[in-house]
Amino acid sequence: MRVKRVTGIGGIFFKAKDAPALQAWYKLHLGIDVQSWGGASFDWTDADGKPTGGTTAWCINSAAGDSFAPSQAPFMVNYRVDDLHALIAALKAEGCNVLEKVDESEFGKFGWVLDPEGNKVELWQPPPGG
Repeated sequence: MRVKRVTGIGGIFFKAKDAPALQAWYKLHLGIDVQSWGGASFDWTDADGKPTGGTTAWCINSAAGDSFAPSQAPFMVNYRVDDLHALIAALKAEGCNVLEKVDESEFGKFGWVLDPEGNKVELWQPPPGG
């Protein structure tokens, strides 16, 4: 049985030399409602503006942080998946560089893999209803 892979983009995260200044720029010039945690959540809606059950996170992080480690890239994309553990097992079986850590919380399940160029890719199984 083939494991279902990525179902959408759950978030886009990138580093900035001056994160507060860049957050303020996006808020002022592009109207992104940047919150105290450094980012915003975009709720998914249909053409009539009705919620369709999903969000995409967008966040600017400090360049000094290590949340993207071991990657040296200034960005990380979070991809939505239906079954994190099954996908991680499949990626390991395919010889991918899967990081051993898996986080599970009220926000869902998170796992990570490095692509062939060393970019950290976040895999996210949203909680039920997310």
